[in-house]
Amino acid sequence: MRVLPAIRAARRAPLVQVAKSAVATLAAWGLSLLLIPDGPPPVFAAIAALLVVQPSVSQSMTKAIERSTGVLVGVVIASALGLAFGSATWVLILAIAVALLAAWALRMTPGTTNQVGISALLVLALGAATPDYAVARVVETIVGAAIGFVVNLAIVPPVAVAPAHRALDGLGEELAATLERLADALASPVEPARREELLLTARLLRPMRDRAETAIEDARDSLALNPRGRRHRRELDEVERVLETLSPVVTQVIGMSRAFYDRYDDAISAEPVFADIAEQLRRAAHDVRLTLRRTPTAAAAAPETTTVPALTRPLRVVTPSDANWILAGALLEDLRRIHEELTGDA
Repeated sequence: MRVLPAIRAARRAPLVQVAKSAVATLAAWGLSLLLIPDGPPPVFAAIAALLVVQPSVSQSMTKAIERSTGVLVGVVIASALGLAFGSATWVLILAIAVALLAAWALRMTPGTTNQVGISALLVLALGAATPDYAVARVVETIVGAAIGFVVNLAIVPPVAVAPAHRALDGLGEELAATLERLADALASPVEPARREELLLTARLLRPMRDRAETAIEDARDSLALNPRGRRHRRELDEVERVLETLSPVVTQVIGMSRAFYDRYDDAISAEPVFADIAEQLRRAAHDVRLTLRRTPTAAAAAPETTTVPALTRPLRVVTPSDANWILAGALLEDLRRIHEELTGDA
């Protein structure tokens, strides 16, 4: 059913995040009742606390500012219209329209714009539009937002470095496997379906690289304003440097796979030059995995036999046949670029 992807996430949120949301909501509710004992239930405080507990501390700060600003503007607009025109239904509709137009005029973000409209609606729907009521609701919101931020900061502030590691490791391993598959394809005749599969699989490296970049951005965001961030920043910097090294290699490997697909000939498996290129491709796969060892988690898991780069021995090129020299030249040039990226030798 297509409805399910719209309401179900691919992975559950951490249970601790759910617990923090519950703690923040209850704390905001209780503190608001202590500060403002006379009045309606502190709905604004509870909503603010619930919304502010986000997957990262910096997102919590952004959401707290967004929520507080939206409520302040929405409450002011609703209170002014309520005092001027009363509490008729048409005033409620007018308040929502004016609130949304005001947010648009001020170039507020979509999230803040929604808060402005919702706050105007709640003020007129749940209570009297008086100055005291408006001030109480703004105070409630600020209390709820502050509690949500403090709870998210104090109770296991989230760090998203591990997903960045997983995304990078997955990219690196698939990149190495693609090089090895291309080497195998040079060693023996390949059916058309397998050649097409090889090309399509290589092209999947690009979205994997994009996901790794996104994971690193999310990890960087999770470390901002995070008291646990200092110990992870150097680790994340190394993950980012490794991705910068592998990213051009992804482009080269896709190009090699495309050249193989376009220029394939059954006779290449019998030419010595392509056997030598296949060996270099396997060495390149080895060096891709070696590059992954720069990150602490991968270095701890890698075997000792993978510590020496393999793309070091000069390759003596045997002149290919007239029909296949373009493919040989293209693969050799891409191998040279891969060698430069992985070793830093220009």
